[in-house]
Amino acid sequence: MSIRRLPEHLVNRIAAGEVVERPASALKELVENAIDAGARDISVRLAGGGVDGIEVIDDGCGMSRGEIALAVERHATSKLPDDAIEAVQTLGFRGEALPSIASVARVTIESRVRGEEGWRLEIDNGATAGEGPAAIPPGTRVRVAGLFEKVPARRKFLRSARSEYAACVDVVRRLAMARPDIAFTLEHDGRRSLSVQRDEGRPARVAALTDRMLIENSVAIDFAREGILLGGVAGLPTFNRGVADHQYLFVNGRPVKDRLLMGAIRGAYAEMLARDRHAVVALFLEVPADMVDVNVHPAKTEVRFRDPGLVRGLIVSGLRRALDEAGHRSVQRPSEAALGAWRSSPLPFSGEGWERGLSAGAQPGEASSTSIPSHEWDGREYLAAVQDRHPTFLTQPPLGRAEAAAQPVPETASHPLGVARGQIARTYIVAEAEDGLVIVDQHAAHERLVLERMRRALSDGGVRSQALLLPEVVELEETACDRLEARAAELAELGLELERFGARAMLVRAVPALLGQGEVQGLVTDLADEIAAYDEALSLKERLDHVAATMACHGSVRAGRILSVTEMNALLREMEVTPHSGQCNHGRPTWVKLAHGDIEKLFGRK
Repeated sequence: MSIRRLPEHLVNRIAAGEVVERPASALKELVENAIDAGARDISVRLAGGGVDGIEVIDDGCGMSRGEIALAVERHATSKLPDDAIEAVQTLGFRGEALPSIASVARVTIESRVRGEEGWRLEIDNGATAGEGPAAIPPGTRVRVAGLFEKVPARRKFLRSARSEYAACVDVVRRLAMARPDIAFTLEHDGRRSLSVQRDEGRPARVAALTDRMLIENSVAIDFAREGILLGGVAGLPTFNRGVADHQYLFVNGRPVKDRLLMGAIRGAYAEMLARDRHAVVALFLEVPADMVDVNVHPAKTEVRFRDPGLVRGLIVSGLRRALDEAGHRSVQRPSEAALGAWRSSPLPFSGEGWERGLSAGAQPGEASSTSIPSHEWDGREYLAAVQDRHPTFLTQPPLGRAEAAAQPVPETASHPLGVARGQIARTYIVAEAEDGLVIVDQHAAHERLVLERMRRALSDGGVRSQALLLPEVVELEETACDRLEARAAELAELGLELERFGARAMLVRAVPALLGQGEVQGLVTDLADEIAAYDEALSLKERLDHVAATMACHGSVRAGRILSVTEMNALLREMEVTPHSGQCNHGRPTWVKLAHGDIEKLFGRK
């Protein structure tokens, strides 16, 4: 086949393929244009997830009649004042954005420079469809409709309107996070879903766009080295998420997704986070233009540094220094109202010795303040008198207390994991086996057991649910609610009954009976993260496995809970008959054993 010159309309469509992959790609280019035009207020309106319509309105410098016509020509730009491509300071200089979008959609551009009349230009899939005066305030309005209508091969690869909308929200969120000096609003099908005011400060802007609790559970980053500045907000290690999509990275004000930077964040939080948990951070790097190349990706979502080691070390050192200065800080305690919702049962009335102990423990001050003479008291009267005056003074003690043996101690020979002898640090069960000492991580072990129970229940027709006495409302981002709502039927198979409760909340009516009364808020939040990360790539069975694993983690016995000897032995016995119980759902070991020979070596006996 001989070489030929491609027609103009095909050249434009090829260029569009580099820049316009989906509605979010077009939206990113339009909003970046508004930012570079010096806008202070940017308004975005979407229809059908951006597939049916995109509108971006700004109050920037605007364009004259001649500039509008030039803006839709290829390789025409105002963002590159000279030929130094490597020194570009704006969000982009490519001339393909507007003409490429106009080649695969119907585009209307209206703009007005202050002190001049406005002008309108309409383009229909690469051909001029009309122009004329426009009555608009100073600034620019760009409407995009019918994206890929005349390119069905491209349109059929678009995802659902809900998925495309989620991608558009992510684009606006990242750009709004980078510029706290600009006000942003986002409306979808006539309903406002995002709104932030200008000049609210970087920490407040990041918290408003991610999680409003972040501002109380984060540290500020302010670090510099060899001309590179690092700023931003880093969540405390205990304020983490189930997936890494809450890590926002910016280089010279440009949102990027860079493997080097993501790896640096993981390195900084190493030894402070479990392998299945991810930090919540927003990092802003200011790098001299000659030290970074932003032109390595058509959409400029990746960058290349002249000295990658310096940048990585800067991020690791800056994050660790900030986290070290946070000291013993952890996620803030829940509100007093939430703490007051806990209830405890009274002590059981069993055993004369226990009652005598109560009587012997009575304080003189307490006895003189009641109408019952102290010499007439017994244990029951003391308990009743104190509880009348202080209802919460005496509550049920921890279950891991000393107990009288009701049955002979089991023989260790019949149990591979031995017999429980005690608990260390409220986290590890110590058991004596015939051939050594077994130490079990109670949370990791029970997590695996709960997951295997849920898998068996699924294979038998579904997990039984337990209705909540009072349905619980969980507030989430709108896109997270959309994902949960779309998977409500699958979650119901696992015993979790959800329904939509407004634009940004889900109502939890029932939880899996296997989990008991767990933390519903954390469970639903992590499930939304899991679905966002794995929903599109996995089969139904794989998705259910991921969701079941997340539920099992939230429903398992937590580290810090004191267990009775009976509970410890029951956990060991179930581990012995459960497949894969040697490791938890995240690959960590659930138990380790010190053989007798190993113990003897520790004491110099061998």
